[in-house]
Amino acid sequence: MIKLSSVLLVDDDPRTNDLNERLLKQLGVADRYLAATDGAEALVALEDLAAEAQPTSPVLVLLDVKMPGMDGMAFVEAYHQLPTARQDAVVIVMHTASMNSVDLGRIESLPIAGLVSKPLTKEKLDTILKLHFQRQFLA
Repeated sequence: MIKLSSVLLVDDDPRTNDLNERLLKQLGVADRYLAATDGAEALVALEDLAAEAQPTSPVLVLLDVKMPGMDGMAFVEAYHQLPTARQDAVVIVMHTASMNSVDLGRIESLPIAGLVSKPLTKEKLDTILKLHFQRQFLA
């Protein structure tokens, strides 16, 4: 599998970020992994990652919906203020444990690539890679 340039893990629970990073590294998904515990921290990290990324070597952002401070939805709104060239090399997938109808309705209106439920698994990652990056794990 051709690796992604980087993955940005955004979750207010550092253990979730750590577990997801271990899974991603074990599966060899990317060359670089960064973690943030809120949306504001993630925006700073994404500025650097997006500047280095290309549409052929994109950044995957796994973004928690509910976080203190800047939550996932506010992050997406702020992200869309970035220059279009930087947005073209970034794929945002919301990662949430909340599946209530109010949250889902708000998420559906966001300009994101998709939504995946927690916990992250190899099968869920494979689906994300196939759908959004035209890549998959080798059999």
